[in-house]
Amino acid sequence: MAERRRAAAAELYGRLLQIYDEGKKSIPEHPYLFETDVEIRLIGGNSKSPAERFWNGNNMIYILQKAGHNEESDLMEESKADDAVYESELLQKESSGPVPLSVRRAKQLISLYTMVQNPNMTHLKISKPVALPPLWIRCDSSDPEHTCWLGAEPLKTGNKITGIYLHMVTCDGPTADKTRFADLGELKMAHKIKHHSSVMMTKGFAQYELIRAAAIEDTLVESESNIYIDITWNTVDKILQTPPLTSAATLNITLESGDPRSPVYQLYRELQFLLALAEGLKTGVTEWPEPLESESAVEIVQEFLTDLKTKLDGFCTSGNKNETEKIKCDTAAVDSSIKSIFSERGDLDFAEQLWCKMRSVSSYQELVECFTLILRSLEHGEIQPWIHQGSSSLLSKLIQQSYHGKIDGISLSGITPIQMLLEIGLDKMKKDYVSFFIGQELATLTYLDYFISTSVDLQEQVHRVQKLHHMLEIMVSCTVLLQFKHENLFPLTQTCIKYYKENPLNEKHAFQLPIRPALVKKFYQNDHPEIWKVDISSGHGQKEVKTTWQVSTNPPAEHMTSNNIGLLCDSTVNGDSEERMYFITMAKCSQVQFT
Repeated sequence: MAERRRAAAAELYGRLLQIYDEGKKSIPEHPYLFETDVEIRLIGGNSKSPAERFWNGNNMIYILQKAGHNEESDLMEESKADDAVYESELLQKESSGPVPLSVRRAKQLISLYTMVQNPNMTHLKISKPVALPPLWIRCDSSDPEHTCWLGAEPLKTGNKITGIYLHMVTCDGPTADKTRFADLGELKMAHKIKHHSSVMMTKGFAQYELIRAAAIEDTLVESESNIYIDITWNTVDKILQTPPLTSAATLNITLESGDPRSPVYQLYRELQFLLALAEGLKTGVTEWPEPLESESAVEIVQEFLTDLKTKLDGFCTSGNKNETEKIKCDTAAVDSSIKSIFSERGDLDFAEQLWCKMRSVSSYQELVECFTLILRSLEHGEIQPWIHQGSSSLLSKLIQQSYHGKIDGISLSGITPIQMLLEIGLDKMKKDYVSFFIGQELATLTYLDYFISTSVDLQEQVHRVQKLHHMLEIMVSCTVLLQFKHENLFPLTQTCIKYYKENPLNEKHAFQLPIRPALVKKFYQNDHPEIWKVDISSGHGQKEVKTTWQVSTNPPAEHMTSNNIGLLCDSTVNGDSEERMYFITMAKCSQVQFT
């Protein structure tokens, strides 16, 4: 038994060291197998750690969990060289989520990890143990304490390993029974006795969901959007204490575009038409939208051109305000609560107005007929439309040529009509977004140049316009739901712009904004927190030890697929009162010194 244990420890050390060495070059995307039942993943210091709520390190970390493969794959263990085959199988089963190990197996692995980190274990024939990254193991809560995580990390003095730091996270619930909640005084006393502490510090953390609290009542819309506020403060007075206004707070904003309740929903629909054209240009297959008007697009465009023919002088550079108001694009159907911050521009040129008219195009043939009417009017000099300077679209070039009495011959076949419509739509929407951000003094034209540049291909231009729309939705939502003013919108805009200059569109990304709790207190002061926790700590540096008590509406670990999850709901009604259901989590630690 002892020999087998030593062999297992040596094998684990070899595998962990191999993964660590590879991770120094680049974090492996695939998992590794240990023995037949354990999957090892290395998480980089810049990545989100699954155990981050209970471990605040920022370096690499191992995550161990159950390897979800079938009996046939056991044959692969006989040939360690066939890792690649197993890795592909692991990737296939990822969609089902991580699977925890039994608590008993996790304790065995923690014991092996502790052995190989102990320089006194000379019989393992490890000449000089390397201090490995911390190791955390997903557990199945099968023990009486309901352990969901076990963790370990080496303690060092200089380059010498002097001990091991052990973590244990347990979870109970969900429950609405507050008599099962801990007492802060008892928690502090237990910490003091366990760690022989004379001086202790407490730190509070609370997370509230603001978008639900601020949302319009009686509306249920499926959405990935959420706005949370994370609040931290020192010196906790009691369990479930409302954070003091002197706390540090960070807003976390994740917003999915396209909510029909949004004041800019019509602009979102306009963007969807633009995306359909871009996709048609790329694939050759265009999904035409349902007609927006009872009239056909051809009839609408013909009426528009006839109207222009009767008043050639109606489109001077200064424009006519009343006329412009009358022919504004239908995206001006903006909610009254946001008109002060976002409204349709009043300076739409001919091409932009044409885009608005042609959004009702429902087929390729109709598109060709519309452009045929337009080009015929230009060729015959029947219209002399005004357009903005700086446009690079094909239609704008033809209009400029018409000023001199002659335009190039254009074949309205293939992708040309789709590209022409896409170009004028891009021009119009870019100006819409720029007008908003500059008009609200949230950004300068120079800072927005990346998003409106024409030096990249049309597909990339469309992608960048999508980014602009996502930023707009965020600003409008924060204005409508949270009543944000310029002082908060400005730094949030800068954060979004910086992110989107460096990253692709990602509506699941949480944009962060430090704020004063008083700014949004009215949205959470009478609400239940999503997460509330207290950290009790003593000691400093590597001598620091911590006890954490937490309640949360969601399980504290993604691998917790316990039978309890089906019981989770927002609240349980007891008479006239509503009580939130909470998971109760406790994280404890201990230090073992190697002598």
